[in-house]
Amino acid sequence: MGRKKRKAQPLLAVGEVLVSMDLIEEAFICDLARCKGACCVKGDVGAPLEKEEKKILEEIYPKVAPYLPEKGRRAIADQGTHVRDITGSNSTPLVDGRECAFTVFDEKGVAGCGIEKAWADGKIDFQKPISCHLYPIRVHSSRQFEALNYDRWDICTPACIKGELSGVKVYEFLKKPLIRKYGEEFYAELDAVAKAHGSDR
Repeated sequence: MGRKKRKAQPLLAVGEVLVSMDLIEEAFICDLARCKGACCVKGDVGAPLEKEEKKILEEIYPKVAPYLPEKGRRAIADQGTHVRDITGSNSTPLVDGRECAFTVFDEKGVAGCGIEKAWADGKIDFQKPISCHLYPIRVHSSRQFEALNYDRWDICTPACIKGELSGVKVYEFLKKPLIRKYGEEFYAELDAVAKAHGSDR
C-alpha cells in the first residue's frame, strides 16, 4: 500500500532508469511469518496503480471477487476497483481506511492478495499491481525520468534482518518483478552494476 514519501537517496543510472544505491546496498527478504503482510494493511492510501492497471482491475474484477472477503467486495462496490487518493494519484480502495480492499487473510492472520490468488489459480493473467510486486521499491515518475527508491518502513524490519542473514540485496529479492516491469536486459545491467559496486568497496 502507499504512504507518505521519504527523502530520495543517491541514484545511479541503469539504462534510462535512475536507481537508488539502497537497492544494491541494503539487504531484504520478506518475512511474512513475522510481519503478517502488514504492507497490505497499513498505510495512508491503497496500492499505487499505473494508468493501464485501472482498466485491468475493472476487467478482471468479476473473476477476482469470489476470492475476496465480504468487506472487501463491499468496499469495491461502494468505491470502485480504483480511486483517486489523498495524494492525487490512482490507487486501490481501502476497507474502512485500513487494508487494501483486495486483501485476503489466511488462517494465521497473514495478509495476502486476492488478485494474486486468482492469478495463481489460472483464473486471470494479471498477477497483481506492479507497485505491490515491487515493494519495498517505489517507482517515482516524471516527464524526464523514472526513478526507483527503497521505501524504508519499520514494519519491514524482520525482512531486513532476514536479508542480512542470507546476504540478499533488495534488487536480488525483487528480481522477478523488476524483470516483469523493465525486462531481462535491464536486470542484467543492474546486476552487473551492483556486482561492480560491491567489488569496489
